[in-house]
Amino acid sequence: MENATEQITVWSLFLEADPVVKGVMLILAVASIWSWAVAVDKWLQFGELEQNARKFEREFWSGRNMDELDERGAADRPRDALARVYAAASREWREARRVGVAGENATLMLERVDRLMQAQISRELGRASKSLGVLASVAASAPFIGLFGTVWGIMNAFTNIAQQQQTNLAVVAPGIAEALFATALGLVAAIPAVIFYNKFTGDLDRFGDRLETFSDEVSARLSRRLSERN
Repeated sequence: MENATEQITVWSLFLEADPVVKGVMLILAVASIWSWAVAVDKWLQFGELEQNARKFEREFWSGRNMDELDERGAADRPRDALARVYAAASREWREARRVGVAGENATLMLERVDRLMQAQISRELGRASKSLGVLASVAASAPFIGLFGTVWGIMNAFTNIAQQQQTNLAVVAPGIAEALFATALGLVAAIPAVIFYNKFTGDLDRFGDRLETFSDEVSARLSRRLSERN
């Protein structure tokens, strides 16, 4: 019995598993690695977004006038989200100054600026949410894939019991362990995916709120500039 127990390892369970169960284990292992790769990538991405947003906000509220920021936006290609949102408004603002704005035209210009910033915000959120579907899919499907492997493994275990006409632990244990191992792999893949998906979804919502707040601040600043001109 001691020798039989020593032989039941994670690797031996995989090697001696039914081909279907072995395929399930491989799928779950790949899904787990994929979800961790996505999680690391999104962690770095959201960290960079946060860092760049703080840097641009400090510059925006540093006392520099909008003409200086407009010149920078015209010369450089914005590389961070807030700068791209501001550039969308800045382009319309520069065009409006070129042709001249007053009265009703000023109101229409502000509406165009707001729509342009909202469109850019949608693009930024779409870019930031890329690959989150992978985590959602792994979190939702991995437990059921593992359960399928468990059911299949238990069916094979009972088939072996019937064929050998023995019910002692040495006959039953390997098949049951193989079946439960598939469930364990499903949970190992799903639990981190759920945690990371919830975390990054929260980060995305906060980032969206930050972009919305910034666009409101830009609109208010442009409105103030128009009032000063009039």
